[in-house]
This record gives sequence, structure tokens and C-alpha cells, in this order.
Amino acid sequence: MIILPFLPVTMEEAKERGYSQLDFVYVCGDAYVDHPSFGAAVICRVLESLGYSVGFIAQPDWHSTKDFMRYGEPKLAFLVSAGNIDSMVNHYTVAKKRRQSDYYSPNGEAGLRPDRATIVYCNKIREVYKKAPIVIGGLEASLRRLSHYDYWDNKVRRSILLDSSADLLLYGMGEHQIKELAEALESGIPISEITFLKGSVYKTRDLSRAYDYIMLPSYEEVCSSKEVYAKSFMTQYNNTDSITAKTLVEEYREGYVIQNPPSEPLTREELDKVFSLPFMKDYHPSYKDKGGVPAITEVKFSVISSRGCFGSCNFCALAFHQGRVVSSRSHESIISEVTEMTKDKDFKGYINDVGGPTANFRIPACKKQLKFGACKDKQCLFPKPCKNLEVSHKDYVSLLRKLREIPKVKKVFIRSGIRYDYLIYDKDETFFNELCKYHISGQLKVAPEHISPSVLSKMGKPEREVYEKFTKRYEQINKKLGKNQFLVPYLMSSHPGSDLNAAIELAEYLRDIGHQPEQVQDFYPTPGTLSTAMYYTEIDPRDMKPVYVPKNPHEKAMQRALLRFKAPENYDLVFEALKKAKREDLIGFGEKCLIKPRKMKFEENKKGAKKDRSKISENKTKTSKNLKTEKRDSKIKNKHRK
Repeated sequence: MIILPFLPVTMEEAKERGYSQLDFVYVCGDAYVDHPSFGAAVICRVLESLGYSVGFIAQPDWHSTKDFMRYGEPKLAFLVSAGNIDSMVNHYTVAKKRRQSDYYSPNGEAGLRPDRATIVYCNKIREVYKKAPIVIGGLEASLRRLSHYDYWDNKVRRSILLDSSADLLLYGMGEHQIKELAEALESGIPISEITFLKGSVYKTRDLSRAYDYIMLPSYEEVCSSKEVYAKSFMTQYNNTDSITAKTLVEEYREGYVIQNPPSEPLTREELDKVFSLPFMKDYHPSYKDKGGVPAITEVKFSVISSRGCFGSCNFCALAFHQGRVVSSRSHESIISEVTEMTKDKDFKGYINDVGGPTANFRIPACKKQLKFGACKDKQCLFPKPCKNLEVSHKDYVSLLRKLREIPKVKKVFIRSGIRYDYLIYDKDETFFNELCKYHISGQLKVAPEHISPSVLSKMGKPEREVYEKFTKRYEQINKKLGKNQFLVPYLMSSHPGSDLNAAIELAEYLRDIGHQPEQVQDFYPTPGTLSTAMYYTEIDPRDMKPVYVPKNPHEKAMQRALLRFKAPENYDLVFEALKKAKREDLIGFGEKCLIKPRKMKFEENKKGAKKDRSKISENKTKTSKNLKTEKRDSKIKNKHRK
């Protein structure tokens, strides 16, 4: 049997490996990139390491069944994923306009996957293979595992398990589940009987299969009442920890959709093993003539050091997908990976990133989490840091120092998100100093998102004073180091809780610090986030109190324009917003004003009009004089004729 570097993408390549029928066929909405940043590659390599044969079908033509028949029917199951991100987010902006490119496709070409890719792919497979087991996973399936608000349809949709006609859904990161699934299928257990996997969702008409469960409101109930939807979502949100979560049951006309508790996070040893698998760390050679796959650019020379996030920003789906308990790789594993990177012909000496969902989280929030799970009734950093929170960067500092010493490594950057509040809570400033000295290239991107208390409380972000304390210390450290390095704050407009007054408050803050953002992100209601539940219901599920939600496109445009109030193209929207909010005090010539008054523009137009009238008058005078001269000359000519 010949071992080829990439997984087979054709039946011919499968036969070269000695396979006449594959155990699994993986269908994916992304191009095939064999890198641990791509969930599809991870699952396939894990299966391969367990001795199973896997064939890859990347971005199949969904207009026919031909591509889906490439390998024939697999022995065990079809595995289906939309790719690294939700296909609707991949295709549409927050304004629901079609994106012009696709980061995960060859040469960034758009249109190589369908909307709702998981559903479409499964239905095409089912057209040909009526009884073949189909298992769905990836982010799209994970965040749509139970009834959910869909921004693009503007309605509550059913569990994706029902709409896709798949047999089983695996949610979360998936390594544990795929191993247990493969072993169960290989042992001869029918897919309909595999109802016991942690981190899985299945459908049944027999409720007796569920044990120690919470009965959620039915699909009909969550569709008919926003209050019921908010309560149901909060129950789901509070059951995302592998230790404390219970089984959740949701009733539909077709029967029940049952979510088993999440799978345990991978241990350090297990994570190390996953990252030691023989990834090619590149896109498939077949894309070379097509311009490659843009998504590889940032990750090829980056390192994933951790998983999970206890930051719990309400607009982020990480808690719903990866969970709140942080697990990290060993120093030895990461050093080995970076050492291999330095041998790559394209390596220039720069590591783009060493991080994860949050770069400076490499240890669990507290020891209690490992035994009792993440708390259901409180968060680690919001609104104040928990008294049990362990704030330490010692392990991260030690790791970064080792990476800087590797031969051929010139610079190690940190570009994934840093929690500035966690950083400022650390009394030991060693990491803060070394971050500024070694790991920034002129600017550091951080995410305060907003400064208005009414918005920050809905975002789950720390109060403004924490960010200001961080910025002050950042400036002091850079000054001490003799470095002229800047902060680039990520800001979000139109998040639930943000009215025009809150947007103006943020604009005033930007005026005071002298920062004009190049881009501003509107809040994007994606599945699986607390903020999306607020957006749909206009209720905060945490206390069931009403929330102001900007939904009108024109108001959202005004909020966005306020954050870039200096841009000439935003003048009219900013003027309108300030008038509407009765904040005319910000229109004028004072240093605290955001824009100059319209009168100035009117006066300029008036002066222009005066000049025009003067020219007209001058032209009229000239014309009158010319007519008189012509008449006089005409009389003289007539006299001479006589």
C-alpha cells in the first residue's frame, strides 16, 4: 500500500493506497487544506490515525449527484460539514449583501458552495444513497443543533438535523466523538442505535432513550413566543459544560431531537497527539494553478496553542462550540511544530501568531472548573473578575521565550485576540512588558467593542475604566521601552442595548482619544450567541428584561457613521443622528464638536451664488454696452450710405 501525503481526493488515489471501498467519505464546503486550523482535516487525520480509510470531497457541484458518487457508498458513513464557518455568514454581509469572495475557496472565488451547505449536501447524498448513514458536524451544524433564530430568514428554524435528513449530529470540536462513532459503526451497531455519544444530537420517536434530561419548550412554542424562546436559549446556554450539563430534549411534530451533554475537552496529551498527526500544512496541490487557497496565508506560520475560552463575550459562539474550559498544548509540542516550520522553503523567520480563541488564556480559569465544571450562574471576568480566577501569564511567557530562541526564528507575533482585562488584572507585568518589547509589530489589536455601560453590559464586556487603565499602562510601558507603538481598538455598532445616545457616547470617546477607525463592524446576529437571542427577542435572557435593539437599517447606518464622524461621506448621517438625539451641541466649531454646522456649507454656497450673480450682472452690462455700440455704429454706416 502506497502512503500518499494528502488524503485521497479521487477514487484513483484511493486505489493507489490499496482501498477498494472507503470507510468514510468526508464532504466539505471548504477547499481541501490539510492544516490543523481546518476542522475537516483534523477529523480526517484522526480517523486515519485510528486505521480507517477516508476520502475527501471538497466543494462538490451540488447541481447534480455526480461528485457525491465519486467513491461509491462508504462502508461506515458519509461525514458532512459546511466548512470552517457557517455557509450563510460565509456568503452574506450583515447587510445581507452577497460577498464577492470566499476566503476558503481556490483563488478566493465565490459561489463554489451553496447556501445552507450542510442541508444541501446531505439531501444530494440521500438522493443516491437512501440508507447510507450520514453524520453532520462542523461549526454550521454545531451552532444549529437545536431550534435557532436564523437572521437571513428572519425566523426560528428547526434543528439542522431534521432539515438535513442526516442520522446524527456531532457538535463541538469532535475528536472524541468521531473516534467513538467509528468504533461503534465498525462493531456493527446501526446508526439509529448510536444514541449514547457525548457531544452528539440524535432524533427519535422514543423518549425513553433519554436519561436525566431537561425538557425544553417544543419547537412550536419557541416559534410562537419570544419569551419562551429566550428562556429556552438560556437553558441551552447553561448546559454547555461537559461536567455540569444535562441532556436536553426538544419536541417536534416528527418526534424528539435529543442533545446529549458535551464531550470532555481534550487533555494536554490528547491535544499534543492531534497536532503531531502528519498534516501537510498546505492546500491540496490541485489548487496551485488556480491561485491557491487564501485561508492558508495567515495560518501556515501560526501556532494554535490552546482551545476554549472563559471570556464569554455574549456576541461570540465559542462557549456554545468549544466550551469555557481552556486546555492547552505542551511546550514541547509547540516547539516541535515551530522547528518544523523553520524548514519550510517559504519561511522568512516570522511566526504570525501563537494563540487560540484568546491568546493569553493557556490555563483554566480556576482549579474548581476541572472538578466541578464552569459555573452556570456567573462568569469568570464579567462584570468583575471572579475571586477564584487564577490570573497568570507565567506559562505563556515561558513558552514565548523558548520560541524566540529557536534558530531561524526572527520574530514571534501575537495576533489572535488578547483579553486586555485579564492582562491588566495580572500584578506581575512580565508578560505585558515582553508583549510590548518582542511580540508587536507597531500596533496591537484589542477589542473593547464599546465604552457605553448600557452596551457593555449586554456584550458581557468589562467597564470602560478597565480599558482606559490598560491603554494608559500600554502607553507607559512603550514609552519606557522607547517604542512608538499604537493600539487599534475593534469597535462594534448596533449591538443590542446600543441606541443613538450610546453611539454618540462612543463617538465622543473616539474624538477625545483622537482615533478614527478605518472600519466598523455592525453587530452580526449569528446562531448560537446570547446577543443573537437578544436581537431576535428584544429580551435579555439572563434577567428577562427588555432590551433596546436597533434593527432599522437607517438607524444602523447612523450608528455606524457616528463612529467615523470625520469621513466626509458620513456628514449627512452624523448630522441627522445628532439632530434626532437632540445633541446639536456637538455641531459647531468648538473642540468638542463632532462636525461643523450646515450653515457653513450654506454660506459657502451663498458666496458661490453671489459670485455667479456678479458674473451674470457683469455679463449683462457688457451685453448692454455692446448693443449700444452696435446701434451707434449702425447709424453711422447708414449716414455714409446716404
